Amino acid sequence: MKPILIVAALMTVLPSAAQAENWMMRVRAIHIAPDVDTSPTLAGLDVSNEWTPEIDFTYFVTPNIGMELILATQRHEVTLNGASLGKLNHLPPTFLLQYHFQPTPSIKPYIGAGVNYTRFYNVDLPGLTVDSNSFGGALQMGVDIAVTKNGYINLDVKKIWIDTTVKTAAGAKVTDLGIDPVVWGIGYGFRF
Repeated sequence: MKPILIVAALMTVLPSAAQAENWMMRVRAIHIAPDVDTSPTLAGLDVSNEWTPEIDFTYFVTPNIGMELILATQRHEVTLNGASLGKLNHLPPTFLLQYHFQPTPSIKPYIGAGVNYTRFYNVDLPGLTVDSNSFGGALQMGVDIAVTKNGYINLDVKKIWIDTTVKTAAGAKVTDLGIDPVVWGIGYGFRF
């Protein structure tokens, strides 16, 4: 499912009775920096760093407790000792439970922890395949800085655990691949 369809679906299920400003929507530019690990070790296997847009929705259960759904997708190049093996896409929606501190009315740091589901698609690795699904944990910290009554500049960093198994086209296992990116983001959010 394309991210825009997911966003549209979420918008149709927002409760009409929700109190004003219980929701926050953010749009970020994120930098995905994989922290690649393999088992058994396959020295030189790497996954490219990439920039991509991200959108998220946070529902505030209380002024300090939020639930956030993060949506983004990106295409990465997979290399071995610098030589391209091909490319693949991943769609990693992530759900986080957050605690929002409120030291001042205009600066609101937060921390979060949750789960990630990743779907690999559009895999173009000649002679190789990967498992399509991955489940893992996620950690987050960030800050919202008020610039208008309901508008915020957002700085955010996440660690997301994403794993897959690389196999030959015949189905023989090559290695377990941990992508496990650190995701840095900057963006704008608004409460509604």
